[in-house]
Amino acid sequence: LPDDGEWTCDCDSRVDPCVHVAAAAIGAASADLPRAEAPKEAEASLSAGKIRYRLDRSLGALTLERVVVFADGSERLFEGSIASAIARAARDLPFSPTHADLLIDRMVSGRRSGFFPDDRLAEIFGALAEADVTFEGAPCKTSQEKIPPLVKVKDDPERDGILLVVERNPRIEELVVAGVVRVAGVLHPAGDLDLTGHRLEKLPFRRSFARADLGSFVASVLPDLERRLRVEIAAKRLPRMGERGRPRVAFELTHAPTRLTVLPTLVYGDPPTARIDDGKLVLLGNRIPQRDEAAEQALVMRLRDELHLVPGRRVEFNGADATRLATRIMAFAGDGKVLRPVGELVPRLVVEANRFDLSFTIDRPDDDPDAPEISVAGDAVIRAWREGMPLVPLAGGGFATLPTGFLEKYGDRVLDLLEARREDGAVEAAVRPMLAELCDALERPRPPELERLRPLVDDFETLPEAPLPKDLTATLRTYQRQGVNWLCFLRDAGLGAVLADDMGLGKTLQMLCAIRGRTLVICPRSVIHNWEAEIRRFRPKLKVSLYHGARRSLDPKADITLTTYALLRLDAEALSSVRWDVAVLDEAQAIKNPDSQVARAAFDLDAGFRVSLSGTPVENRLGELWSQMHFTNRGLLGGRRSFEARFERPIGLGDPGVAASLRAKIRPFVLRRLKRDVAPELPPRTDSILYVELDEQERAVYDAVRAATQKEIVARLAEGGSVLAALEALLRLRQAACHSSLVPGQHAETSSKVERLVEALEDAVADGHKALVFSQWTSLLDRTEPALEAAGIRFNRLDGSTRDRAGVVAAFQRDDGPPVMLVSLKAGGTGLNLTAADHVFLLDPWWNPAVEDQAKDRAHRIGQERPVFVYRLVAKATVEEGILALQEKKRALADAALGEADQAGGLTRDDLLALFEAG
Repeated sequence: LPDDGEWTCDCDSRVDPCVHVAAAAIGAASADLPRAEAPKEAEASLSAGKIRYRLDRSLGALTLERVVVFADGSERLFEGSIASAIARAARDLPFSPTHADLLIDRMVSGRRSGFFPDDRLAEIFGALAEADVTFEGAPCKTSQEKIPPLVKVKDDPERDGILLVVERNPRIEELVVAGVVRVAGVLHPAGDLDLTGHRLEKLPFRRSFARADLGSFVASVLPDLERRLRVEIAAKRLPRMGERGRPRVAFELTHAPTRLTVLPTLVYGDPPTARIDDGKLVLLGNRIPQRDEAAEQALVMRLRDELHLVPGRRVEFNGADATRLATRIMAFAGDGKVLRPVGELVPRLVVEANRFDLSFTIDRPDDDPDAPEISVAGDAVIRAWREGMPLVPLAGGGFATLPTGFLEKYGDRVLDLLEARREDGAVEAAVRPMLAELCDALERPRPPELERLRPLVDDFETLPEAPLPKDLTATLRTYQRQGVNWLCFLRDAGLGAVLADDMGLGKTLQMLCAIRGRTLVICPRSVIHNWEAEIRRFRPKLKVSLYHGARRSLDPKADITLTTYALLRLDAEALSSVRWDVAVLDEAQAIKNPDSQVARAAFDLDAGFRVSLSGTPVENRLGELWSQMHFTNRGLLGGRRSFEARFERPIGLGDPGVAASLRAKIRPFVLRRLKRDVAPELPPRTDSILYVELDEQERAVYDAVRAATQKEIVARLAEGGSVLAALEALLRLRQAACHSSLVPGQHAETSSKVERLVEALEDAVADGHKALVFSQWTSLLDRTEPALEAAGIRFNRLDGSTRDRAGVVAAFQRDDGPPVMLVSLKAGGTGLNLTAADHVFLLDPWWNPAVEDQAKDRAHRIGQERPVFVYRLVAKATVEEGILALQEKKRALADAALGEADQAGGLTRDDLLALFEAG
């Protein structure tokens, strides 16, 4: 022990100090060591006494006291821990602890009464065997030997089973307290208290096992008893254990014309010698099989997963369900107890106009021409075939064999048509081209109503050229003209469309060319003003109505109504009550979850022409495509479960044939072009504005900044004061329009502008593009980084603090480099070649054309092989929009908006006054 009294030990004892430390302390106190040299008086006191253990009983429990007995016969009660006393002051102990004393001290831990732990009682009594012990004042010995009860197994004639008897051991002289007995004057722990309980006076204990329970008794109860106790077996009815067996499922089948009753049972042997009921083995013969519980559990799980059955539970199935189960039982167990088929079915196909019907019949036998014709509905046959069943139930009873040749050749097409059939027998418009193809395959003439859909089957080669709107102010590129022709053809045919062109190829413009009649456009809130601006730019004669705000109402005279997905969800009933000529979902990945409220609201819209606009119709899983097609062309891909079974799961497993089948099915209704495919020439640069609407909190911050500065600044400017204060206020307004936390004293985790940027970047990156994001403020780039990380978008950054500029640029230019680079204006506005990027985002637009062009030219320069798309993010109804409106008139305003007061020459006070009034 060191001088400071601290100790350590590397044993795993749970007692502190442990016995090793206590021993070391005793040694240090008594051995001939420099620091342990004790005065002879202390040595005499240490050897003067010893520990005596007084056992007693109180309230049915065993109590323990430790007393120090001195040489003169006097005694003193000892309380607490010996080890702790040694550690505190070994010289003050009035006795020399023995090994037994320390061991008992560790086990009892100061306990004086109550039940000692059953699992430690034997150990405690073993330690006390070497100590000075009294019980109720008289000397006493203890022993760690447990005294178990006696167990006998006898015949039980009354129940034709056996009797288990647990008796008190005759060696026991006295039950001292619960769990403690006296044998020949020595205290012992009682054995197996979990079997007998603490009160041995309740013995003998008897339990009868009927014959049906003997299997479980011999298989589990008896082996457990024999492992713990000596068991005397005097029963002649006890069956013998057999060899290890393998369980199986036996099926009891009861048939009726269209009904099947099934009772599955888990058994051993064939014929069964035992069965398992609720986990217990029930004996059916004279020999008990050794159970294989792992195999039993596997069989139960397989029975549940494959047949949806539970052992011991009788279930009844009707009609097609009966056939399905009978077929599965045959596959599960090879059980042939199913009804034999009565004949093979023959298809009967009916095609009239847009109506389709299919049934199957069994021809009358030649020797009985008057016999009734037996028929089966087509959908029942198709379901049985899709589920792999060889049989189908008949309406009059019995089963028939499926026409596998016909189904293997035409079954998929027929299934699509049946699932798309309405109650009146007509099929949904989306599958009518498939109906025409089926007529061709069966060498049947197409109805005239189907002939006009031939361009959709002929790869659009014969699509008629659609007339363009007279008020159109744009010149369409070739691919855009083709897209308009395609949209108009589908519109006139009563079909829907998914326009999935790459970002920036003008999906909005193409859609505006195909609009006819009252139109509803649903889009994210962040782009609703983009739509408004595009309509006014390209179709200025159309009346536009924004269905937005607290006092929103539908304008029946509006040509185009613009609203958001949030309002579609909230006002689903109002929007679905209108018959729209056209319904457009922009950024339609918003309905990728068909169970969401917004998706269900979209499905409920009443529209003649439905269009989905999305650059990423499939983001994470194939089921998202089903949702898009269910909106635009209901019935084309069948129901969700059918789609999952026929397409999603096989394609997920890599089946190329199923993938090709799906592509062929949706090809007429999905148009997707990539920028690199439609603009192979020297890449053009397309400039666009992404309008952003501030949320309520951002608007409150912006309005507060504006209110705090506008009145004073306008007054100063009107009085001829300096423009410096106006430029400072202008800077604060621009910052508030970008991110509230840029304003001193404000805090915000994100901003609408950053969220809109991330949305656009997600689309661009998903389509394999790289993007540059410019800002004049590194503090805004700092606030953009967490949003990109949360979206899982990799990026690097170039600003004034970047030391290895060449390394950052090289990393971005690599094919496997990050798809996004954040760039500060001063660090990245000039001298960089970043042609790996074909998207440029100006996060906080600046209005000096020269500076802006320098930023754009980092990507749009010699060496760029793809079209470049530049996007300005402009906060709606802010000073950004006001400055944007004045940029052509006042080019010098750009420097002022960037906060460079010394470059604001040429600005008039009238200009700044107009700017503040606009912002």
